[in-house]
Amino acid sequence: MTHTIDGTAPKILDLPIGLAATGERREFDSLGVVMVPADRYWGAQTQRSLEHFNIGHDRMPKEVYHAYGHVKKAAAVVNTRAGRLPEWKGSLIERVCDEVISGALDENFPLYVFQTGSGTQSNMNVNEVVSNRCIQLVGGKLGTQEPIHPNDHVNMGQSSNDTFPTAMHISAYTMATEKTIPALRRLRDALEAKSRKWSDVVKIGRTHLEDACPLTVGQEWSGYVGALDDAIAEAEHATRGLLLVAMGGTAVGTGLNAPDGFGEQVAEQLASMTGIPFRTAPNKFAAQGTLDRMVRAHAGLKTVAVTLFKIANDLRWLGSGPRTGIHELVLPANEPGSSIMPGKVNPTQAEAMLMVAIQVIASDVAVTMGGAEGNFELNAFRPILIDNYLHSALILADMCDHFREFMIEGARLDQAKLSENIERSVMMVTALSPVIGYDQASVISHYAIDHDTTLKQAALANGVSEELFDRVVDPLALTRGGSADLPSEKS
Repeated sequence: MTHTIDGTAPKILDLPIGLAATGERREFDSLGVVMVPADRYWGAQTQRSLEHFNIGHDRMPKEVYHAYGHVKKAAAVVNTRAGRLPEWKGSLIERVCDEVISGALDENFPLYVFQTGSGTQSNMNVNEVVSNRCIQLVGGKLGTQEPIHPNDHVNMGQSSNDTFPTAMHISAYTMATEKTIPALRRLRDALEAKSRKWSDVVKIGRTHLEDACPLTVGQEWSGYVGALDDAIAEAEHATRGLLLVAMGGTAVGTGLNAPDGFGEQVAEQLASMTGIPFRTAPNKFAAQGTLDRMVRAHAGLKTVAVTLFKIANDLRWLGSGPRTGIHELVLPANEPGSSIMPGKVNPTQAEAMLMVAIQVIASDVAVTMGGAEGNFELNAFRPILIDNYLHSALILADMCDHFREFMIEGARLDQAKLSENIERSVMMVTALSPVIGYDQASVISHYAIDHDTTLKQAALANGVSEELFDRVVDPLALTRGGSADLPSEKS
């Protein structure tokens, strides 16, 4: 079957995805002939990568390929509009790209993360799959690269060096804004609901892991809300940096083999297709020679992980017990906690959150090191960066929803324990300090500890009147800040 360059269109067949073939098929590339599985759409370069880089179990995330579908479709639209591609070829490529975007062709993207650092093999994987699926839809012979060529048509005006970082930005931005940040906001709102609910419940604060002045449970949890607000804002700011894409730079940033305005037009098309305001990076040499925006975006996730670690760690300690721990917080009993100790319940959601946070923090090391290795006109550590970013963004999103649903929303207070701690607290003596002086307040504090008495008993034993003590040492009032407006006992 032959087709002329003037755009003569063959009949487009309505064929479902899939190849009813067995054995192997002959494919070729610039190095020669390669045999590939006959029931798959990929070609020679994909097969070479599978054989040379079958390292571990880490596969290139499917989100990268879905993003690549957008890139190839946008390029086809621009190339067709400019007359560089015949209408039928451009439309056919667009149709298959929609299949890529939908995930319908996922099983044809088998490559490993640890491959060429430019992502060329994944780019060619997409080009070959789109090419062969197009060939199938016009009744052609797979492996001939006719009438839709993986390089000349699917990859027209492009290079792996500008398309792969573009796909990275698209997949990362989409994951962060559609999954991670919304999950963080849902968790934040659940924390705020608890903060409001417990706004007047007094508890003893802790500094240096030691008893401190009182505050309300609501105030304590408002600190978690505020910290998460700051972390979310930082993550959103860093994520916005991914809106600039490398398209149009081709091999080294000069735009060789891409027509004038190609990057701008493809970025505009990407924005139109996705509803996300992508635009071409003003400096393609920075966009391709570095992965700094990806590094900063992952650093935003790391910031979130640090905040979540603090929150989860606090809550598991506050829930420790039930008899010999702090146990101010009663955590939901989601599952048995021990294979040997009947009745034991553990803070498993908090533990899982801590592990997720540790993983994200560890991944940030890999991202940082990979980002630092941007030699000359190409950073050749792209696959490990996008794999780590998408993994971090996904596990944070999933963990936030689980932590919210299975821990935060069902958490309640041990009112008896909170009241007991208030009764036995010594550090509320701080309220007496402006009235009777620091030294005398210190005497009372040490007396209470040494004689194992309540603070009130110690104060009365050391010359403070009951009327003065009750007026000054009001636990709820002490959570409102300021100093007691009372005359000094010494005056």
